Amino acid sequence: QVQLVESGGGLVQAGGSLRLSCAASGRTFSSYAMGWFRQAPEKEREFVAAISGSGGTRAHADSVKGRFTISRDNSKNTVYLQMNSLKPEDTAVYYCNVPIFIKWYWGQGTQVTVST
Repeated sequence: QVQLVESGGGLVQAGGSLRLSCAASGRTFSSYAMGWFRQAPEKEREFVAAISGSGGTRAHADSVKGRFTISRDNSKNTVYLQMNSLKPEDTAVYYCNVPIFIKWYWGQGTQVTVST
């Protein structure tokens, strides 16, 4: 049973930083790309960042490029999202994701709120 558990969200002032973690369990994840998505109130879920199984390839949405960095530690089955220079428009629930074959697995999400 694949499980993803996000942590690290919270309330931060604009310009501040947070580091999100996603702990995965249920199988070995080093073979799979993993990603972060976010969903703001009354908006659709959107892509934030993704990383290959080895960690050698990364992609970030244009809206977070240069401010957010995705990374992973396969020895811990954990994916991270370092978020710097946070803006109020980054306020959302952040979800960890791993697509395995035809199924997409999601965590429960962690709330990030950026105040002005």
